[in-house]
Amino acid sequence: MNSTDVHPAPQAPTPPTLTPIAVAPGDGIGPEIMAATLRVLEAAGARIEPRPVEVGQEVYLRGVSSGVAPEAWEDLRRTGVLLKGPITTPQGGGYKSVNVTLRKALGLYANVRPARAYAPFVATHHPGMDLVIVRENEEDLYAGIEHRQTDEVYQCLKLVTREGCERVVRYAFEYARAHGRRKVTAMSKDNIMKLTDGLFHRVFGEVAREYPEITADHLIVDIGAARLGAQPERFDVIVTLNLYGDILSDIASEVAGSVGLGGSANIGQTVALFEAVHGSAPDIAGQDRANPSGLLHAAALMLTHIGQGDVAARVQNAWLRTLEDGIHTGDIAGEHTSRRVGTQAFADAVIERLGQMPERLPAVQGEAASQIQASLTPRPRAEKVLVGTDVFLEWWDAQRRPDVLGARLQGAEGTDWTLDMISNRGVKVWPQGLPETTCSDHWRCRFLWRGERPATPADVLALLARVSEAGLDFVKTEHLYTFDGQPGYTAGQGQ
Repeated sequence: MNSTDVHPAPQAPTPPTLTPIAVAPGDGIGPEIMAATLRVLEAAGARIEPRPVEVGQEVYLRGVSSGVAPEAWEDLRRTGVLLKGPITTPQGGGYKSVNVTLRKALGLYANVRPARAYAPFVATHHPGMDLVIVRENEEDLYAGIEHRQTDEVYQCLKLVTREGCERVVRYAFEYARAHGRRKVTAMSKDNIMKLTDGLFHRVFGEVAREYPEITADHLIVDIGAARLGAQPERFDVIVTLNLYGDILSDIASEVAGSVGLGGSANIGQTVALFEAVHGSAPDIAGQDRANPSGLLHAAALMLTHIGQGDVAARVQNAWLRTLEDGIHTGDIAGEHTSRRVGTQAFADAVIERLGQMPERLPAVQGEAASQIQASLTPRPRAEKVLVGTDVFLEWWDAQRRPDVLGARLQGAEGTDWTLDMISNRGVKVWPQGLPETTCSDHWRCRFLWRGERPATPADVLALLARVSEAGLDFVKTEHLYTFDGQPGYTAGQGQ
């Protein structure tokens, strides 16, 4: 045999590199829909290595108030990606929301929730709906700082930072640019919350000027929510604060057809979390009735994030074809349903259609991973000057007369402080208040500094000592500052 007839042995194909992802099945229906989702991803050729982490109800019940096992944190930080099922937070005090804990601890500043209609296969009044909500994810009222200050009054602090606003607004514009979206709409309530929501609106305007090719507008959130419900087709990308975004994204998902179909991405600088929008639905857990579509859509967002947009499109197009063929779970069953199925049978139907394209619904094109950078603009720190203090009191008498309280407080002014006004629940009641104003036992008493030198914290302490000596119970103070000469506080309503 001629030596040239000798052929080298065939080389074994190089196995694909697998991307490790942390997987938390969750509670209630979570394990069922996670199992279904992972089966679809495996059949679609997803190049992933799932690594289970402990998050959820069982961890809570072991005495971990965050719901996240201590050893899970390192796994989450190492993989940088978490696919999470819905979590049940136990009833009663002392338990923190897993979602809020993960978002804040891992710096997941942007929550991205697409909302698309799938008419006529999923019932909706708005078949042309196709929008994305980008929600600030770390601060606002979700800071969870609450206090009971008096017998009658409870408070929740709304914390908004310039950095948080800029980061999420810039992400929204970068997302629009990367995905061919043409318009970004901000929503806030800055006609009422002039400092917190006002900051968000102002930063939105500043960032928008850097993206002249993208249309930018702003709506007060109440009319914005009304228009989202009635005319969702007018929106493309919506960016908003944390609480508003939570509400608006559920509205959008329901208007599109079902909250059960919505998936979301939680994006940080180094870690990303992907989850269904819906909850754990313990009432149907273990019954093979849950729709896995929300988690499937979240998994598709995850695949695109890690550079497997081809697999994400393969999964989504098979899912669309399954809808078109009338194979539906009970929550979306209707006149276009040919076969009503459970969780695992729905996953089987999607797997059977891998490689097929939808015939009536628009097909999904595979996207390259877009590493969106939401950088911050450097800015100098403002000059801060103490000019007054709001002293909050618990004070009650049978008639709740502000003039009586005002006279006692004027006796505590000293030489350099002046009692400027008293408000109750944000409405000025002294001086020149109205007798019809309903008053609680919680009073805001504003003192302004009139001294020749700048005020100091020691001056505030001396004032508080005199207030206490007058027999008045102060429960909180808020210092009043100017920043570069501009007031960092609002006036009392009714002034």
